[in-house]
Amino acid sequence: MTRDTRSDSHASGAPWRNFYGRIHGKTLKPNQQKWLDEDLPRLAPGKVGWEENPDRVPLDMEAMFGGKPVWLEVGFGGGEHLAHMAATYPEVGVIGCEPFVNGVAMALGKVVKRKLDNVRIHAGDVRDLFDVLPEGSLDKAFLLYPDPWPKARHHRRRFVTAEHLEPLHRSLKLGAEFRVATDIPDYVRQTLEEVPKAGFEWLGEGPKDWRRPWDDWYSTRYEQKALREGRVPHYLTFRRV
Repeated sequence: MTRDTRSDSHASGAPWRNFYGRIHGKTLKPNQQKWLDEDLPRLAPGKVGWEENPDRVPLDMEAMFGGKPVWLEVGFGGGEHLAHMAATYPEVGVIGCEPFVNGVAMALGKVVKRKLDNVRIHAGDVRDLFDVLPEGSLDKAFLLYPDPWPKARHHRRRFVTAEHLEPLHRSLKLGAEFRVATDIPDYVRQTLEEVPKAGFEWLGEGPKDWRRPWDDWYSTRYEQKALREGRVPHYLTFRRV
């Protein structure tokens, strides 16, 4: 189903954008709703939305993380990898972006329980975040088990298209790393075709490279499901050039 998340976008000056996919799932538990109400506001990266930032003033990254290197995870699911990386690298600031409310609530629980102070969470469309990320402000980015949109007519909805890759390229520093993990062979094909076109170099030579996870990899619930169902994970590493 196609969902327009900004019915008043023309009146507010925002560009018209469709959002494809679910925003809500099962009814939240009381503690999850509490995290959303009390912790999400303090963990938001800043003024990202059009209503609060119509001039699209860039985020103050220095104020957000005090000069730390900044990493971005696009679509963090339940937040397993996000929390793992933030705990493993306290010297880094991690921004997670996820529109699915239930996933945001799950991630908030992990962040709160582990008292991680180097995480910010944007509960919304990553395109809005790209609008206000300063140029060259990111040191690393992750795209882990994104929605595969398996039907050919839906491939334009995948993240690995120019609409997303161009602003990602702009937001990353020269030489920054972009990691992609997926269990869908056709997503691998499209990634290897489209990401280099957007100004990235693939740091691999073939299957022996994409079958080996990163040394600090944390297997997510989506990967565990793929393994149970007999699908093969692929790990692709690119560098912004």
